[in-house]
Amino acid sequence: MWNWLVSSLAVGATLVLFDGNPFHPDPGVLWKIAQDEKISIFGTSAGYIAALQNAGVTPGKTYDLKPLKAVLSTGSPLSIEGFEYIYREVKTDLQLASISGGTDLNGCFALGNPIGPVFAGELQCRGLAMRVEAFDENGKSVIDRQGELVCTSPFPSMPIYFWNDPDNQKYHDAYFDVYPNIWRHGDYILITERGGVVIYGRSDATLNPGGVRIGTAEIYRQVDFLEEIEDCVVVGQNWKNDVRVILFVKMAEGYELTQEIIHKIKTTIRANASPRHVPAVIVSVPDIPYTHNMKKVELAVNKVIHNRPVLNKDSLKNPESLDYFSDLKELQKD
Repeated sequence: MWNWLVSSLAVGATLVLFDGNPFHPDPGVLWKIAQDEKISIFGTSAGYIAALQNAGVTPGKTYDLKPLKAVLSTGSPLSIEGFEYIYREVKTDLQLASISGGTDLNGCFALGNPIGPVFAGELQCRGLAMRVEAFDENGKSVIDRQGELVCTSPFPSMPIYFWNDPDNQKYHDAYFDVYPNIWRHGDYILITERGGVVIYGRSDATLNPGGVRIGTAEIYRQVDFLEEIEDCVVVGQNWKNDVRVILFVKMAEGYELTQEIIHKIKTTIRANASPRHVPAVIVSVPDIPYTHNMKKVELAVNKVIHNRPVLNKDSLKNPESLDYFSDLKELQKD
């Protein structure tokens, strides 16, 4: 986000940054700042929006948000319920833009468009100069079907090499090892007929129970609104010549994982997603691993439970949390 901030200064905007717990001293602290500073663009995350909804916060009724023109959400896919919450409880006449890109590409593959319509659960459009497509399992571009996010042409802000990579092997392996000369970003997406983009999670963390691909975001969407669960991460475990879904949960304060709560989780996912999305095993852990820029690291958890090394622990905010996953007896149960 550093690049966004510098660019904002360059066009004469004033920046307001908040460092700390966004629920201290109360869940409305950021919205009071928005009111007092007459903020016009509010940048946040999908996780924060879900937490607000769970806490029953109603910023639009409590604070004067007349200057607010846009809410930008990133970090993870914003759920349909998150879209509905913002328009219901924050403000009806603003632009809600769920955006997705990366530090490495210094931009967004999909983002908001202030003159375009907003559809719940969708990123409004693909970025300018970004020839983004969804590739199916045969490497063919598809519409209204889930596939790999690829960028089929060079773009102005793409990196041209990595430091300490004289033969460009690391650079090639990071983006171009699946489709020759085509950037594969590692997200699992759907491009709609109207040009919007739905993100289902990281493609390298996509679940494949029974050979059917399932995006992790579809499971998070259901679990995020259970008051008993503070956080979670879901991965696929190789099991008896197939893959089974494992859900790790960090319980909210005052709750323990009981059979009753496990039943509630499975019932919620089955009713609102599908039976294939229902985890085979649900395990309580003390913490969920994140990168320094607050993205869940499903791939690292997947490596740990399969006894494979995690080579980039320096990128994790809380690398010690991986220790909880290394010796879980529950994963050996049939």
